[in-house]
Amino acid sequence: MSAKSDSKSDVVVKLPIGSLRDFSGHPYKVRDDESMRETTESVKTFGVLVPIIVRPCDGGGYEIISGHRRKRACELAGIDAMPAIVRDLDDDAATIVMVDSNLQRENVLPSERAQAYKMKLEAMKRQAGRPSKENVSQVGTQKRSDQIMAEELGESRNQIQRYIRLTELAPELQEMVDNKKIAFTPAVELSYLSESEQQLLLDAMDSEQATPSLSQAQRLKQFSQRGELTAEVMRAIMSEEKKPEIDRITITGDRLRKYFPRSYTPKQMEETIIKLLEQGQKRRKREAER
Repeated sequence: MSAKSDSKSDVVVKLPIGSLRDFSGHPYKVRDDESMRETTESVKTFGVLVPIIVRPCDGGGYEIISGHRRKRACELAGIDAMPAIVRDLDDDAATIVMVDSNLQRENVLPSERAQAYKMKLEAMKRQAGRPSKENVSQVGTQKRSDQIMAEELGESRNQIQRYIRLTELAPELQEMVDNKKIAFTPAVELSYLSESEQQLLLDAMDSEQATPSLSQAQRLKQFSQRGELTAEVMRAIMSEEKKPEIDRITITGDRLRKYFPRSYTPKQMEETIIKLLEQGQKRRKREAER
C-alpha cells in the first residue's frame, strides 16, 4: 500500500457493515453508554452524516481508520451499510490518521490518550527512518519525532512522554486513572514500578482502602529503584496517611448546615438526607412505570 492518499480525490462509497473490521491495536474504547445511545438515535434519524475512513485489507474487506463509534451506532440501529472514504495507506500512515482523527473527540480517557500517543510516536519514528522531505526541516536538519508530534498536538515533549509512561501501568491501575481514583502525576511515578511490584501495590491499596498521593508514589518509586520495595514497605507507606475510601463521598457539615434548622444534630441531618433520597428514588420508579 502507498503511504499517502490525496484527500482532494476522496470518493464516498457505501460499504456493508459486515465488510468492516476494527483497526489493529485501536486504543480507543467503544462503549455502549449514554453518548452511544445518542449517536445511535442520531444515526436512526439522520443517517451517518460524516463518512468513516477505511483502507483495503489484503484478504478482502476494509479496516476502519476513523469511525469505530459510527460503525457501532449503525450496528445498534440495525443499519447494514454506511458511507465510507477508502484510502490506500500503509500501516504507519494509517496509524497516524487513526490517532489524529480520534483525538478530536471529547472525553478521551488518559489510558486511551497514552496508547494513542505511543502508537503515533512509534509510527513517526519509523517514518523518520525512511527519509523524505516531510521529515527534514527547511534548513536541512532532522527534527526529533517527539518534537514534531509535540508541535502538532500543542503539548510539550515532556507531557507526551509522561502520557506514554501510563502504558507501563497494569490494566487495573490504568482503569483507576481513567476513573480519577488515582491522579495523573502519581500514576506516572507508579509506572516505574515493575509488573510484580504493581500487583503487590494493588493488594496494599485494597488492604488499606487508599490510593497513593504524589509523595507516596514518589517514595514507592524510590524504594523500587533501590530494590527495597516489599509488600511490607508498601503497606507501611499506604497506611501513613489514610486517603478517603475508594468510592466514598464526603460532604462537610458546613456545606449542609444552611439547609437545616440550627437545632439539628449531625445524626438528624443524615437521617433527613437519606429519607429525601429514598423519596426521590421512589418517585423516579413511579415515573418510570407510567
